[in-house]
Amino acid sequence: MKFIKNFYWLICLYIANLSFVVNAQNIDIKEDWQYREIKTDKWFPATVPGEIHTDLLNNKAIPDPFYRDNEKKVQWIEKKDWEYKTTFKVTASTLKKKNTELVFDGLDTYATVYLNNQLILTANNMFRQWRVDVKKILKSGNNDLVVVFKSAQNVVDSLAKKDLPFIIPDNPRAYVRKAQYHFGWDWGPKFTTCGIWKTPRLEAYDEKSSEKPYVLNRKIELIQQPDSLGKSFYFKIDGKPVYMKGANYIPSDAFLSRMNKKEYEKVIALAKDANMNMLRIWGGGIYEDDYFYDLCDKYGINVWQDFMFAGTMVPGDKAFFDNVKEEVQYQVKRLRHHPSIVLWCGNNESDEAFKSWGWQKSMKMSKQDSTRLWHDYVRLFHDSIPKWVKEVDGKRPYISSSPLFHWSKEKSTTQGDSHYWGTWWGLQDIEITEKKTGRFVSEYGMEAMPNYSSIEKFTLPEDRYLYSDILEAHQKAGKGFMKLESYLNRYFISSEKIKKMSVEDYTYLTQCLQYFALKNIIGIHRSKAPYNMGTLVWQLNDCWPVASWSVTDYYDRQPKAAWYAMKEAYRDDKTPEIELTRPIDLKLEDPKIIWVVKGNKVTLKAVKPAKYVYVSINGYTGKWSDNYIDLKEGEEKTISFEGKIKEPVIKVFSLYEVLKKY
Repeated sequence: MKFIKNFYWLICLYIANLSFVVNAQNIDIKEDWQYREIKTDKWFPATVPGEIHTDLLNNKAIPDPFYRDNEKKVQWIEKKDWEYKTTFKVTASTLKKKNTELVFDGLDTYATVYLNNQLILTANNMFRQWRVDVKKILKSGNNDLVVVFKSAQNVVDSLAKKDLPFIIPDNPRAYVRKAQYHFGWDWGPKFTTCGIWKTPRLEAYDEKSSEKPYVLNRKIELIQQPDSLGKSFYFKIDGKPVYMKGANYIPSDAFLSRMNKKEYEKVIALAKDANMNMLRIWGGGIYEDDYFYDLCDKYGINVWQDFMFAGTMVPGDKAFFDNVKEEVQYQVKRLRHHPSIVLWCGNNESDEAFKSWGWQKSMKMSKQDSTRLWHDYVRLFHDSIPKWVKEVDGKRPYISSSPLFHWSKEKSTTQGDSHYWGTWWGLQDIEITEKKTGRFVSEYGMEAMPNYSSIEKFTLPEDRYLYSDILEAHQKAGKGFMKLESYLNRYFISSEKIKKMSVEDYTYLTQCLQYFALKNIIGIHRSKAPYNMGTLVWQLNDCWPVASWSVTDYYDRQPKAAWYAMKEAYRDDKTPEIELTRPIDLKLEDPKIIWVVKGNKVTLKAVKPAKYVYVSINGYTGKWSDNYIDLKEGEEKTISFEGKIKEPVIKVFSLYEVLKKY
């Protein structure tokens, strides 16, 4: 009887939902868009969702921004204002609905919207949803929709100038609620975009659907308790401590509209296949697409979610705070049903930046201005955001900033989470990790070149020498090549020999360096559990082809050498290896590697021990089951590639072959 009652209840619920679906009409507005530069006559076809750079590229108005040094050749785009228009049809049945709203989930960023020549919306936040009641403006048949975008760069420059002599460090980007990486980063290009980056729609309905009930079926705790060594920092899921192994995630493309489901599947598969159980969504990008979190839910990848603030202070005016409140509550309500999200974090590095990056001195800041900046910071990240979050999600922990202490401070390794950049930025030896492991290391890394196949895509043959202008254009890190040379000199090959290297060999060695660094740092971190309860490499992915700390490439999401190191070091079925003998100190002999290909498997054997054996197939950019492997004398190892390749052209070499050339 109980079963029959439940069955009828489910049928009634289904019919009720069906009737709502029948009564509501959602019309996507993504067809027949056009764009033009303001105050020009000619219109061109546009794609929605999209951005001005991709529209210009699709219309052959600009060269590929990722190729050679074209980045600097398209900087003019961000200084212009742009206009988009389309016409959409509305039926009489739609007009009969009691309510009709235009909904914009993504306008980037300063947008003025007109419907049938009437101003309906002025938007100023890329991360907010904008809803407008348009019932009285809509008409049967064709309706004209126009969106005008002001240059975000011009607006923020104007706001910063207006505030003088008061300065918000470190960039006028602080004034705008827009993806901060669009203004350039130490791994990213400067493409300050505008456009309709998510599909707009018309929603017509008689009654508003009830809000989806918020249910979180697991208990999430962040344990921060004083102990004899400092203060713990670890996650408990359903009462059990979980050691977090993972990476930091940045937006996977400089142009966000290019990210489709297939691309998200590739990126999350890279995390899953490398045995990760956490991704940290870095605060200079975006709140990701729902599909991203769906995949994390599916594969058991916990998400540390920053709010979108990174390495800067904030305006303190009421309008800015009101804008951020709408953003925070909209995004938390949108995302809170994803069980993968385990933490809300106020910002990336703003706290430590204010205290340790020397802004007060470099910007000649008055004590009064410094006090005001810190007061506004505290009001937003300590007082306001946690309160706004709690109003819509009281079930997850919140922290104000990641981290609280600069890597040079002693407390960085004894309490809280740590961004340990003594290696790379501080040029410290990799072995320093033995003494400098924090309670939860949420950022650290080693740079490497992108895969050589990527370098071939963005260069001409005449660009492929160290350190050409084109290679410099794809190296955004401050003194990046100098730092790479410093580490290569200590760990692989002397500096005078580096300068004679081909770009292909140099690329291989930088990737071996990244492999060596991450393998050992992860191994050391994990060996210090439960003192250390998390290790998140900077970074999983790239948004364009560039020398960076990413363990995967932009093109085809192809793994770099270090991805294979992480995959092994993050295994739960064995203790990670720590091998601190520097490759430069090894006595390498010619390994005389032989190999046999059968189907999608390559079996390798070495006469003498071989280090960092790299296998590639001409034209193949997928994942291998393993790569950059070590072979013992006489040992056979079989690795496999994905799919089928007819008559694969295989190249195999090791550290010995590369070093002996120089």
